[in-house]
Amino acid sequence: MTISQLEYIVAVDDLRHFGLAAERCFVTQPTLSMQIQKLENELGIKIFDRSVKPVTPTEVGREIITRARSILREAGTIKQIINDRKNVLSGEVRIGIIPTLAPYLLPPLFKKLRSDYPALNLNIRELVTRDIVQDLKNNKLDFGLAATPLNDPIIHEHVLFYEEMFLYVSRKNALIDKKYVLPAEINPDQLWLLEEGHCFRTQILNFCELQRSAVFHCHYETGNIESLKRMVDQSDGLTMLPELAVLEIRAPGLRQVKRLRQPAPVREISLITHRDQIKTRLIEAIKRSVLSIVPAHMQKLDNRKVLELSY
Repeated sequence: MTISQLEYIVAVDDLRHFGLAAERCFVTQPTLSMQIQKLENELGIKIFDRSVKPVTPTEVGREIITRARSILREAGTIKQIINDRKNVLSGEVRIGIIPTLAPYLLPPLFKKLRSDYPALNLNIRELVTRDIVQDLKNNKLDFGLAATPLNDPIIHEHVLFYEEMFLYVSRKNALIDKKYVLPAEINPDQLWLLEEGHCFRTQILNFCELQRSAVFHCHYETGNIESLKRMVDQSDGLTMLPELAVLEIRAPGLRQVKRLRQPAPVREISLITHRDQIKTRLIEAIKRSVLSIVPAHMQKLDNRKVLELSY
């Protein structure tokens, strides 16, 4: 059994295709297939069921692949120890970021990381929180940028900043002339929300106490906040926006942005990692990069009357 063989079975599990797995591992498909067959012969079991499409792990194969991911994570720590000794930040970095954060934080963060750490190979994906957490546990990601707290003992949370929630209303909406809005004034029949699975949707529902609300007036599935803004602009509706999204709005659009009465709702944004992640220098580098982008007032809760959201 070799590290390469473990990498091959993990790649096949990720991609469910021998050819694509071989490309990712930079070997030919016959080489990858032969090495997996050799491992199966050594163990005396079948790791993959090749009779179905796409290829899927057998029951015992799933257990082996789970253990292989843990072994590969541990093996990666050896390389990290050497890089730390050399004072070098290099190699592939796999980051997951939630869609309600990505459009506003990712472009400047990507530019900052590429400029400051050119030896890093950045692999960044937009994922909802539950998928980020699962991929961290399965060693498919190194880091995540997501709303917290998660209350998961496997996940470490490195708090970065706090985003206040704002109301964004149509110019046709009765709330357009109000300076501050109470949660009770939000009409659920006019509220546009992200699709199921987004923590931002859950936070809004919890804040507005709409968990048991009747059927909404309109059903529109999207994971994109900018799409919600456009739907609001074309209707008499409203939606909620995180602070980084609001910071990008310019006059005259700011007239549509309303603060909610204090205590203002906020969401906590953190860099999240697997509890066994030892890339401490890289963690600190990403934290510094994020905090160099985010306004100073968002980096602490001191002297702010806020209501922290959870889900």
